[in-house]
Amino acid sequence: MPEKAKSLEKVGIFVDVQNIYYTCRQAFQANFDYNKFWAEVTRDREVVCAYAYATDRGDAKQIQFQNILRAIGFTVELKAVLKRLDGTAKADWDVGIALDVFERAPECDTIVLASGDGDFGILLDRIRERFRTQSEVYGVRALTSNQLIGPASKFVAIDEKLLLS
Repeated sequence: MPEKAKSLEKVGIFVDVQNIYYTCRQAFQANFDYNKFWAEVTRDREVVCAYAYATDRGDAKQIQFQNILRAIGFTVELKAVLKRLDGTAKADWDVGIALDVFERAPECDTIVLASGDGDFGILLDRIRERFRTQSEVYGVRALTSNQLIGPASKFVAIDEKLLLS
């Protein structure tokens, strides 16, 4: 009798592009390798969704980067940079990421979140409790909040193997 084919683990991938960019630059003076990351998190898995959340500055280099992300397999979500009266800028995707993760978690066995932001810890607790969805967090260890690492089913430290050489 033939063996029944085992179904692939269903995964949703969510990348906080600004957080990953700045933490990799600060810790390693290097850029994150999205191709290596994609290969690692999709191996022997079915991709349900894959989002990269970025800011929209409209410059040619950023547009080229966003097109690379699309070619890899990401849906790129863009938010305009808000200029404040004091001259500072803000383009925060936290609420958008949290809503998308929560909405897609019931379809996934595992949510992969690339970020170091501790505000997402409660989200990981909630998707585990409500939907029994596991979570993997990818972040730069020294710059990833313990409030995010603790609730994650698995934490993967970004190091040289996930950086562009």
